[in-house]
Amino acid sequence: MSDAKVAPNLPQWMLDHVARYLSSGGTDGHMYTIKNPNVPEMSVQSLLLTTTGRKSGEKYIFPLFYGETGNSYFIIASKGGAPEHPGWYRNLLANPEAELQVGTRTLTVRARTAADPERAVLWEKAVVIWPPFADYQRKATGRQIPVVVLDPI
Repeated sequence: MSDAKVAPNLPQWMLDHVARYLSSGGTDGHMYTIKNPNVPEMSVQSLLLTTTGRKSGEKYIFPLFYGETGNSYFIIASKGGAPEHPGWYRNLLANPEAELQVGTRTLTVRARTAADPERAVLWEKAVVIWPPFADYQRKATGRQIPVVVLDPI
């Protein structure tokens, strides 16, 4: 991930999170604690996904909440319920090979979009991990939010 850049246009809280994750080698930042005055405090496990830009060819780092399924990880392409898919997901569609940092562990993965019935099972797990995903799906009119499985290669 040394040649990767933090993705452009991330909000400050994500930039701070990535900086803490990278500077500690993953010992700090793997668990992200949400401290929002409108919701109860909660901790969520996060990983760093490095994709190859579909237009630029450059490597970009994105912090994302995740779950586990077998030997693989899964992430949700919610973009907070926006009508369009996040850039990292579009990058994976163009080039499904990516790098992960999960805590102190780094690995290469191949991404795939889960289809039902696998998607339905993983979606339910995702909503337990991060309940706002359900709200994001209601906001994302016109698109089903993809569940992306990251299989180690």
